[in-house]
Amino acid sequence: MKILFVCHRLPYPPTRGGKIRPFHIIRHLGERHDVTVASLARSPAELEAGAGLTGHCSRLIAERVSAPAALARMVARLPTTSPSSMGYFYSPALARRIRREAAVIRFDLVFAHCAFVAPYIADVPAAAKMLDFGDVDSEKWLAYARARRFPLAAGYWLDGIKLRRVEARLARGFDLCTCTTRAELAVLERYRVGVRLGWFPNGVDTEYFQPEDTPYRADSVCFLGRMDYYPNQQGVLAFCRDVWPLVRARRPAATFTIVGAAPSRRIRALGELPGVTVTGAVSDVRPYCRSAAASVAPLAIARGTQNKILEAMAMGVPTVVSPEARGGVDAEPGRHVLVASTPREFADAIIRIFDDPGERRRLSEAARARVLSHHSWSRSMEVLDGLIEECRELGRGRGRQPAGIGSPGNGDAIR
Repeated sequence: MKILFVCHRLPYPPTRGGKIRPFHIIRHLGERHDVTVASLARSPAELEAGAGLTGHCSRLIAERVSAPAALARMVARLPTTSPSSMGYFYSPALARRIRREAAVIRFDLVFAHCAFVAPYIADVPAAAKMLDFGDVDSEKWLAYARARRFPLAAGYWLDGIKLRRVEARLARGFDLCTCTTRAELAVLERYRVGVRLGWFPNGVDTEYFQPEDTPYRADSVCFLGRMDYYPNQQGVLAFCRDVWPLVRARRPAATFTIVGAAPSRRIRALGELPGVTVTGAVSDVRPYCRSAAASVAPLAIARGTQNKILEAMAMGVPTVVSPEARGGVDAEPGRHVLVASTPREFADAIIRIFDDPGERRRLSEAARARVLSHHSWSRSMEVLDGLIEECRELGRGRGRQPAGIGSPGNGDAIR
């Protein structure tokens, strides 16, 4: 097949949540198909690093969007019905290049990863069209609105309401729409868009993230995740404020290591607390996680799959998670992960792992086995292959045909 794959972040190297899923999809499709990737970069460095994606696809179309231009497009949308966040992911140059590519290549499938880039291919002719929402971003914006203060809360609420309407409208232009979890699928089902819906899970590189037969540090806890991401910041701040004092009261020598790039000033200040270390960016997160007795994911806002949980599970590190964070992972509470809703429950679960090496070993082995059976990329891509075949059948049923060479694009597809 000839496939056009459009995504909102240049997914190479796959070192953060928004890049991991599209990278693995592209790599999988590129093994058997002719894949053209179109994407955005935010800096010259990202554009240069992203060139490595050419080893996994046939062609790469990448355009840089500068911060001032993105901000101007966001502000311009404030008085309109268009979500400001759509402006953040719009590049006139990328739109032109996609139209030119579609005018000379007969695509069998166009695949949009996330709703923000769906408008780029709204009028691109193809035999089948598929939209992978990943996470339903409007729900994330509305969750931010509940967690932030005015005026940010009002801004997120307004954009969330706008985006919800646009997501539903865009979905109707595709043959099949997908997401990462059953929970996200339930959200899409409420939209009643009248198209086939499905889901395929995020995976984890189980060869890269695997256990090692090395000692761990007793009474140690870690958190993995980028620290310029608001849900991570909120979760870690609340953990240090409400949970960590309870743990230290029972284990005065306990340590908590926050591992993640770009920590904000408030996150860096946590390093002044007893037993807390903030690493900032590290070249390899695995030694930090493997050496910990437990990993935590105390997130109050968590859409889709939290890769940090899958990575810890794959390395056999017992993980204590909030109910919100567990919703995106196919794991049974008490068997593969421990789930805690209150500060006391979090502290009790952590101490339980500290106190009982046998229980830690049981959780470690069960977590690794669950990732291998339910969250490997190979299994996920098998599900995706089935969904793509279904999408192609639906496209044929609708009489979709790719345009012939030289067909014009529609310059009004996005503005």
